[in-house]
Amino acid sequence: MTTIEKITQVQQRIKQACENAHRDPEDVTLLAISKKKPTSMIREAWNNGLHHFGENYIQEWRAKNEELEDLKMEGLHWHITGPLQKNKCKYVAGKVALIHTISSLSLLEEIAKRTPKEIIQPVLIQCNLSKEATKSGFQEIEQIEQLLTSHHHWKNIDIQGFMVLPPFSENPEDSRSHFHQLQMLREKLRSTTGLPLPHLSMGMSADLEIAIEEGATIVRVGTAIFGQRVS
Repeated sequence: MTTIEKITQVQQRIKQACENAHRDPEDVTLLAISKKKPTSMIREAWNNGLHHFGENYIQEWRAKNEELEDLKMEGLHWHITGPLQKNKCKYVAGKVALIHTISSLSLLEEIAKRTPKEIIQPVLIQCNLSKEATKSGFQEIEQIEQLLTSHHHWKNIDIQGFMVLPPFSENPEDSRSHFHQLQMLREKLRSTTGLPLPHLSMGMSADLEIAIEEGATIVRVGTAIFGQRVS
């Protein structure tokens, strides 16, 4: 299957899931996870209509960002979707469309410190509501609420919502409860904080339909577009 056929197939899946959920497909962003893939594949995906790309490794992103500067000038949007170390914040703060993996107060503070004052850096709060030991993220609702009520301390940070990585399962339906929990968390915190929190980053190649049914606004799709990654 060609790249354009793969992209078309994923877009059709998103459209069908939105129809089933009575949602507008325009409200769901297809984020192509391009980690470990060459820039030639990113260019091909760009040429076939994709504008949002997610990278997990900062050094890899830096090299790709430089090589694809021409596309960035034309509207390519970079997202950071992997664990972010504080000593790498200086490379991405104020330079990417969205950071999905704010997993601690100290990391948020470092991003704020490193973002130029004239720039607003959009971020998502990573949630680990299943409390998996192998995953980063906020585990307690009270922690998240406290963070959001203190958001005014960071003038150059825009907290736009939440991201979640459900436990791995062979059955995509097993992700539903985690997606639903995040959606309910957002609604609760919208009410208590008054923040719009427009985005939920959840769902990947195998379970994007379920994520959309549960309110996802960003689906992170790698394998279904670029094929299996080589470790």
